[in-house]
This record gives sequence, structure tokens and C-alpha cells, in this order.
Amino acid sequence: MADEAGVIEEGTGVAQSPLVAVTFQRNVHRKEKYLEAEPKALGITQIGLSAFQISCVAVFLSKGLTHMESDIPFFISSLLVVIAGSVAIAAQNLHLPTLRACLGMQIVASGASAFNIVLVLFKMEDPGSFCWHYYYDNFTLHYGETCHNIENTRSHFLAESVLIQVTLMAISVTLAAYCCKVVNCCSPAPKMPVITVQVPPAQQ
Repeated sequence: MADEAGVIEEGTGVAQSPLVAVTFQRNVHRKEKYLEAEPKALGITQIGLSAFQISCVAVFLSKGLTHMESDIPFFISSLLVVIAGSVAIAAQNLHLPTLRACLGMQIVASGASAFNIVLVLFKMEDPGSFCWHYYYDNFTLHYGETCHNIENTRSHFLAESVLIQVTLMAISVTLAAYCCKVVNCCSPAPKMPVITVQVPPAQQ
């Protein structure tokens, strides 16, 4: 009877440890998915385009071709995009708090770019009083033509600014989407199936 009990116990143990076991584990390399977005290139693009916009608006402001009231919010929004680009580059170290900061800054940067688009569209609707100033102060055709050239340059710059802000917003949304996948803020972390093959003990 003791031998039969031993056989039963041994058979039960074999049934509880199958040769092939399937388990689901978290992907330890999921953070590397952020690098697929080319954050260094996109971050440098954010910084470069924003710096270009800030310098151009500063030139227009120094020449009296724009208004301080609308330029200060534009400067602040553009600086936020510059900071977001810097954080995106820093997040290449795949440190989780930095990735979370990158996600937050990219959401802020997308909102700042949308705000700048609205601001530039309002500027396009405002023709300004620069030509009237030239006409009434100088009464010469030369200054009138110069003024119209300046107005044309200003309108072309504002149209270009809209395109740049749309590009910056698209970059921010792209980086935010990749950060969201990595930090798992929208869905639980995906799990990968792991197949374990157990070699049966050699029979003696």
C-alpha cells in the first residue's frame, strides 16, 4: 500500500509541472520605444524653429512693425516650446520621471503652439497703420512703396509663422504620443507571452 501511495504522489507531481508553461510578463524594453520617435531630431527642430520665430518677432518689434501686447504672450509660448524640446532631448536617457516630464511639457507645447496659431491669425486680420504713417508723414511715392514692401514682408512672415506653428504642434503631439505609450498613462503596461520549456529529469 505504501508503494501504491508513493506512485500516486509521484504522478500528481508530474501533472502539476508541465513540460511547457506559458506566462505573461511585462516588456522590460518598452521604454526603448520612445527612441523610435527620434526625440533628438524632433527636439532640436522644436528648439530651432521656436528660436527662429522669437528672433524674427524681436526684429519686427524693434522696427515698430508689431505690437508689444501681442508679442509678449507669443514670446512666452515659444519659450515653452523651447523648454519642451530640451526635455525631449534629455528624455533619451529613458529615465521614467524624465519621460513623464517630457509628456507633460509636450502637452503644454502643443497647447502653446495652438495659442500661437490663433495669435498669428489675429495679426493677419489686423492690417496695421504703418502705411498710413508713412503716407501722412512723408508724402512721397518712394516711402509709400517702401511701406508696401514692408507690409508684404510682414504678411508673408505671418503666413510662414502659421505653417511653422502647425509643424511645432504636430511634433509636440507626436512626442507626447510616444511618451504616453512608454509611461503607460492611457492604458496598462502591455505584457508579452513567455514560453518556458522544462526538460524532464533524465531517467536512471
